[in-house]
Amino acid sequence: MKAGISTACLYPMLLEEAFKALAVRGIKTIEIFVNTDRELNDPYLSLMLDIKNEYGIDVAAVHPYTCAMEPMMFFTVYERRINDMLLYYKRFFEYMNKFGAKYFIFHGNKSFVDSISDEAYYERFAYIQEKASENGVEVLHENVYRPTTGNLDFFRKMTEHIGGKAKFALDTKQAHRMFCDPVDFIKVLGSHIKHIHFSDSGTAGDCLKFGLGEYDNLSFFKEVSKINFNGNIILELYRHSFNDPDELAGNYRELDGYLRENGFC
Repeated sequence: MKAGISTACLYPMLLEEAFKALAVRGIKTIEIFVNTDRELNDPYLSLMLDIKNEYGIDVAAVHPYTCAMEPMMFFTVYERRINDMLLYYKRFFEYMNKFGAKYFIFHGNKSFVDSISDEAYYERFAYIQEKASENGVEVLHENVYRPTTGNLDFFRKMTEHIGGKAKFALDTKQAHRMFCDPVDFIKVLGSHIKHIHFSDSGTAGDCLKFGLGEYDNLSFFKEVSKINFNGNIILELYRHSFNDPDELAGNYRELDGYLRENGFC
């Protein structure tokens, strides 16, 4: 396991500023959250690549700002939209190639948007996965607080239906919002989980800095280690969860130290 931070934590700081703010504080593993279309292009692309190379950053994953469009474009009964959206997502895949990023974070559908069956949903995700693989990247379906795409049983059935094409990013706070223990996702989905968005949880909330909640993090990471997870544990906090970038970086170091001290790294 390797700890990291998402640039989304610093939103609405401009992307290149957020990326550099993490880099200068010694964060070597970063997930990029692209906030708008122009950030896929120069001069922003070159600025980001310069920062990556100067500080030796490993870009773990890329998260698109377009996740809100995915229900309409990918899980519609108007199928002509699907390939149009994939043409747009190819730009993200090409962006990822420049950074050496492997994983693309995908939110998927909302319930009651159009009316495709679960089986059709799984096949459509498999198709998206195939197109991404042609560009050398993998799509990870994140669990999101929604009746469909936050539902563990829905994802379990996806693994049965499309096998190895079903790959996931586990978000611990989103699991808690569905009243589901993140450990259950690990137990059920196993090695299909490739990437983790982490925050602590407890009486004070479900998007807390590491160490501020009452959740049994040791048991969680022990369960993660059982699936031979060698991916990234990305600290993903909302901006109100910390005061400034120094505090965020300090919490990353606490998480990184905890993983190392307990033999998870």
